[in-house]
Amino acid sequence: MRLIHALLAASALVGTAAQAVGPNYKAPTVSPSAEAPFLGATSSTTVSANPAAEQWWRLYDDPVLDRLIADALAANTDVRVAVARIEKARAALRGAANGRLPQTGIDASSQYGQVSQIAAPPGIDREGWRIDAGLSVSYEVDLFGRVSRGVEAAKGDLAAAAFDADAVRVAVAADTARAYLDAASAAERIGVAERIVKLLDDSTRITNGRFEAGRATRLDVIRVQALRDQRKADIPALLAERENALFRLATLTGRAPRDLPTDAGKRTTIPRLASPVPVGDGHDLLARRPDVRAAERRLAADTARIGVATADLYPRISLGGGIGQTSTGLGNLFGGGPLNWFLGPLINWAFPNQEPVRARIAASKADAKASLASFDGTVLTALRETETALSAYQRELQRRDALQAARDESAAVARISAARQREGQIDYLASLDAQRTFADSEAALASSDARIATAQIALFRALGGGWQQAPAVADAKVASK
Repeated sequence: MRLIHALLAASALVGTAAQAVGPNYKAPTVSPSAEAPFLGATSSTTVSANPAAEQWWRLYDDPVLDRLIADALAANTDVRVAVARIEKARAALRGAANGRLPQTGIDASSQYGQVSQIAAPPGIDREGWRIDAGLSVSYEVDLFGRVSRGVEAAKGDLAAAAFDADAVRVAVAADTARAYLDAASAAERIGVAERIVKLLDDSTRITNGRFEAGRATRLDVIRVQALRDQRKADIPALLAERENALFRLATLTGRAPRDLPTDAGKRTTIPRLASPVPVGDGHDLLARRPDVRAAERRLAADTARIGVATADLYPRISLGGGIGQTSTGLGNLFGGGPLNWFLGPLINWAFPNQEPVRARIAASKADAKASLASFDGTVLTALRETETALSAYQRELQRRDALQAARDESAAVARISAARQREGQIDYLASLDAQRTFADSEAALASSDARIATAQIALFRALGGGWQQAPAVADAKVASK
C-alpha cells in the first residue's frame, strides 16, 4: 500500500505540469442562413413557427397510435441494436477511463530443474522446484494527455452512439405512424371504392330495368356493367395494400403478424391534424436532429484522437514497482524468507524514428477533416429534407383543395346527368361518362388524403422527432469520472 501511495503522490506532482497535446476541440459553426426560418414556413397557414412537438404523433389524438409507437420504441429490433451499440461504447469509455488508475498484476511461475553449483545457495539442493510469485503496480503519468485524450474520444463515441440511437427512434416512430396511417388510408379508400361500386350496382339495376322496358339498349347495360366491374377490381389491390401495412406495423412493433392487436387495424379513416404543424426554425432543427448531433460528436471524438496520436511523439512515462519472493516449494513461499522488490520509472519513447507516429497523426487529422465535411453535409441534408418535406406537404394540400372542388363539381354533374337522362334529354352514354368522372374524382380525392398523411409523416421525420438529449450523453459524464 505504501508503494501505491508513493506512485499516486508522484503522479500528482508530475500531473501539475502535464498538458494534453493536440488541438482542443471547438464546435463547428454553421452559416446564419442555416439557422433562419424555413422557406416553406414564411407565408403559410398550414404550418407554424412554434417549436416542433416533443412527441409529434400525439397531435393525431389517437390512443391506438400512441400505444403502437410506444411498443415500437420498446421492442423494435433496430432500436435494440442501437441500444446495444450504446452499451458497447459505454464499455469502451470505461476501458479508456481505467487508464487513469494504477494497473496491478499478480505474477506466479514454477519450474523444475537444476542450477549450477556456483548459482546454488548454500544448503539448497541444486535440483528441485523453483517457485516465483509477486505483485506489480504501474501507473502511466499522463504527462502529454494520451490517456485524457483517449477518454475524450471515448466520450464523443458514446454520445454519437446515443444520438445514433435517437435517430433510429425517429425513423421507427415515423415508420410506425406511416404504417398505421397507410392501413387507415387503404381502409378509407376501400370504403370509397365500395360506395362507388354500390352506386354503379344501383345504376346497373336501373339500366337493366330500362332495357327490359325497351328504353335502353343492351350496349348501355354492358357499358355500365363494365364500369362497375372495373371499380370493383380496385378493391383487392387496396385490401392487399392494407394487409401489407398491417404486416409492416407488426414487424415495427416487434411482433409476428398474427400477434398484432386487433384494434391496430380497426380504423377506417385517416387521422387528421386539428391545427397547423409546428416546425420551428433552422436553429431549432439543427439542435434537435439526432444525426446532426451525432456527426458533431464524431467530429469531437476524431479531434481528440489527433491528441492521442500526437502524444506518441513524446516519451511515455510510467511509474512502477513490485514485490515478490522466490522459494523451493509452496510451503516456503509464504514462510517469511527474503523478498524481491523494485521501484522506478519506465520510459518508452519512439525516437529518433518517428515517421510511423507522424503518419498516424496525419491519418487522424484526415479523419477529423472527413468528420467535419460529414457534419457540414449532414447539416445541409437536414435542411434539404425539411424544406422538401414542407414543400411536398403544402403542395399536396393545395392539390387536395383542387381535387375537392373537382369532386364536388363532378358529383353535381353526375346527379344532373342522371336526372336529364331519365327525362330523355341526353343519351345514356353522356350520363355514364358523368358517373365515370365522379368515380375517378372520388378515388383521386381519397388518394390525395393518403398522400397528405404520407407527407405529414415525412415532415415530422425531417424535423427530427423531438428528442432533445440522448440519455447516454449524461451517462458519459458519470462513467468517465
